[in-house]
Amino acid sequence: MRCCHVRRLPGRVLGDRAARLSLAVVLTLLLVAGALTTFLPSNKEEHVLELRRGVNSQGRPVQDAFTLVMQTYNRTDLLLRLLNHYQALPRLHRVIVVWNNVGEKAPEDVWNSLGPHPVPVVFKLQTTNRMRNRLQAFPELETDAVLMVDDDMLISSQDLAFAFSVWQFPDQIVGFVPRKHVPTSSGVYSYGGFELQAPGLGDGDQYSMVLIGASFFSSKYLDLFQRQPAAVRTLIDETQNCDDIAMNFLVAKHIGKASGVFVKPVNMGSLEKETAGAHSGMWHRAEHFLQRSYCINKLAAVYEGMPLTYSNLMISQFGFPYANHKSKA
Repeated sequence: MRCCHVRRLPGRVLGDRAARLSLAVVLTLLLVAGALTTFLPSNKEEHVLELRRGVNSQGRPVQDAFTLVMQTYNRTDLLLRLLNHYQALPRLHRVIVVWNNVGEKAPEDVWNSLGPHPVPVVFKLQTTNRMRNRLQAFPELETDAVLMVDDDMLISSQDLAFAFSVWQFPDQIVGFVPRKHVPTSSGVYSYGGFELQAPGLGDGDQYSMVLIGASFFSSKYLDLFQRQPAAVRTLIDETQNCDDIAMNFLVAKHIGKASGVFVKPVNMGSLEKETAGAHSGMWHRAEHFLQRSYCINKLAAVYEGMPLTYSNLMISQFGFPYANHKSKA
């Protein structure tokens, strides 16, 4: 009788071992997963967490949305036009209109009569016409992100959607209008745009402020503004100017770096000449730029130093972020 010796091929042996090992791994994972389920929140706990996240009536998480704050004075025609433009912005949660026409009725009835509208609009009637009225921590403000826009500024929805997506710098102001402070040999600061060259910065364009009248920033800075020295609020009230400069000082001092990030707009412009109210912007005043230089020096004294720092970062929709751009603002 012939004998034979049966051997398993090496591949078959390895295959069986791998199968057993895989089975052991799968069983281990199932056991671990079963144990972890005991730590998952119950349905009731999930409901509480959802409430804490703050979901609005449209089911959109508030942290993924923004609130538009617009202060207005003697420009009702432009206001209604801009509200119609901005109300359809993606991720817009609410509009807060800061009505500085003291003693005059806001166009709330007109607006509501022409509804429905995609988002609620709240008119906040003021008792005093102050520039800093827009920097209040409004109770209707439910989002972390604030979009602040001047009442004559028309910004395309594409620009705003892009800037909001850039708002990955939640501690900084992300906006469309950069400015700078320039030191002089006498130790006095001057205010201006890119055309002012700061000593020692070479030929590259630099900025140290991003104006809040066309920008996104965190609502926490509205709370912080209320706690700034009284001299800051007094300065703004005396000049009816410089609240945007004060916010840049506040942010720069709070984070210890550049206060803002400049996003290059594609389609943005002023409608000031189209208003029937014949109210010119503050920048037309002869003393406007002198006041802003004055404010920079006063704020530096209040904060006992210069917190503003320079940046040359510009972010564009049609290219990578780059420095030393040549566009003039």
